[in-house]
Amino acid sequence: MRPSSLRAAWARAAVAGAVVAGLAAAGPAGGAHAADDGAAGGRAPLPVTITGPDKVDLALDGAEGEPGEPQIRLGLTGPGEEPDGDTDPQPVSDDGYDVTVDATALGSFAKVTLPEWCEADGLVATCHESTLYPGSSYNPSWKVRLDLKGTAEAGDYGKVKVTGRGEGLEFSEHTVDVLVGGPELLKKKLPAEPAGFRPGDTYRAPLGFRNVGSTPAHGVVLRFTGSRGLSFPDAYDNCSYAEENKDNLIRYRHVALCTFEGEFLPGTAYEVSEPVAVRTAGFALGDIFAYGFDAVGAGETDALRAGADYREGDSGRTLSLKPAEGGEYSKYAEIDLPQQNSYDLDLTGARVSGEQGETVTVDVGLSNHGPAWIGSLRAGGEPIGFTVRIPEGAGVVDSPCRPVNAGTPDEYRCFADTPLLEDDERSFPFRLRIDEVVEGAMGEIALPEYDDPWEGDPSNDTGWIVLNGTGDEETPGDDDGGGGTGGPDSTGGGTGTTGGAQGAGGTGSAGGSDTTGGATGGTTGETSGGPSPRGGEGGLLASTGSTALLASTGAALALAAGGALFLVARRRRAGDPA
Repeated sequence: MRPSSLRAAWARAAVAGAVVAGLAAAGPAGGAHAADDGAAGGRAPLPVTITGPDKVDLALDGAEGEPGEPQIRLGLTGPGEEPDGDTDPQPVSDDGYDVTVDATALGSFAKVTLPEWCEADGLVATCHESTLYPGSSYNPSWKVRLDLKGTAEAGDYGKVKVTGRGEGLEFSEHTVDVLVGGPELLKKKLPAEPAGFRPGDTYRAPLGFRNVGSTPAHGVVLRFTGSRGLSFPDAYDNCSYAEENKDNLIRYRHVALCTFEGEFLPGTAYEVSEPVAVRTAGFALGDIFAYGFDAVGAGETDALRAGADYREGDSGRTLSLKPAEGGEYSKYAEIDLPQQNSYDLDLTGARVSGEQGETVTVDVGLSNHGPAWIGSLRAGGEPIGFTVRIPEGAGVVDSPCRPVNAGTPDEYRCFADTPLLEDDERSFPFRLRIDEVVEGAMGEIALPEYDDPWEGDPSNDTGWIVLNGTGDEETPGDDDGGGGTGGPDSTGGGTGTTGGAQGAGGTGSAGGSDTTGGATGGTTGETSGGPSPRGGEGGLLASTGSTALLASTGAALALAAGGALFLVARRRRAGDPA
């Protein structure tokens, strides 16, 4: 096939999944077929979804995003929920099954490296497997590598068909469309956050693309997104707007889809007629703005709107594209905004009293007084951790935390899930048995002791549990702890509150100055540089990669045996949304 005969089909294939994958994070491809009530033995077959990319573009000049890597990665999703990390997976089927990868249609223009450990017959591989598990993590996966032959031409096209069969199982069929030398749109790199940019300011993003493919793009779609602390004040007539993943603040996004008709030529760069305004909220800190273009006509965007309720722009203004000169272009384009804000983490304990043998309850509290939230967007919502030392003479009857290690039951490690909103409060109730009355016994509650440039008030990063105190104990970093007196199962002072709501809430707020991004370089999703979210290496929310952005600050937790607590950040998961 050549471009003239496959253009419409290719656009539909792109919309089916690849556009979403190229512009945002794609979910598993394909869908499980409904079970058939007429299955053998009266039992409906178990649905199994084959996952993988919907399309692959092969550049005629051999340029690749990830040289040497397989372009097609296939997997399986079994029925049911996969277990968490503390539970062994239980198979849904042990009867065995086969997955067949048929790349015969590519033989005229591509060299195909089929999956390892599979039985190959020409360009068809049959993979024999024994066990199927719920979800995707514990099931097998396969890789397919494609390299162009010397005779390949722009417009060569074929499909990889992936099927499965097994007793009592019903597999969805999955196809991967492969095109040589089609339109390939690289995104213009975003400029750095301007000097002096602050929460409430508006970043103006000069969006654009260059067609580095071998054929024109007949129509393009622009998709740009912003996390909870970002919003888009303009409403262009050729754009539509929605909110996605409202019940998950890590994946929650304000989304805009803009369509542009016309022919966009190979080797030519284009840019929007005016920079797109991205407004930051007063609580924003390290929120993610991302965008992308894809070669899909204006009439082929219905699949992009699936799963969200879009409203059309009605400002009377139209965003258009015009030829551009210069600029740097890359496969991805995103930036974290703003870099300058602060939050106030506050640890609190309590004062309680009791007789020997009695049990008292202490509410340890962790609060964020803002003004910024801690999104932990790039880390995927990993927890913030702190330690609690149990006062002398007391033992732990029950707690929401766990001992640092078995040999030191007097020290516990607590975790607060992120995001931690700008007005969030979390409570960690400890039930303590008083084994011995020790007057003025104290236990420290502490975040790691690291310089944190985003911590607005380090003085309250420590709290204290005081048992049978005299009132003269010094508790630096804490309030008076409530001063209450416990009895059997009594509750002392402290926060005693639960975490704030985790709804989508909070669009960008008005106000602040209106600034324009600088002209060069800067902090983008693929550029190194910038300060560590916790003040350099080894900090509370320090970087584990080359780029330290505050959107990462939820971070992975590591505790050295008998030592201090460390929180580390910047773990970009594959498929995380932008």
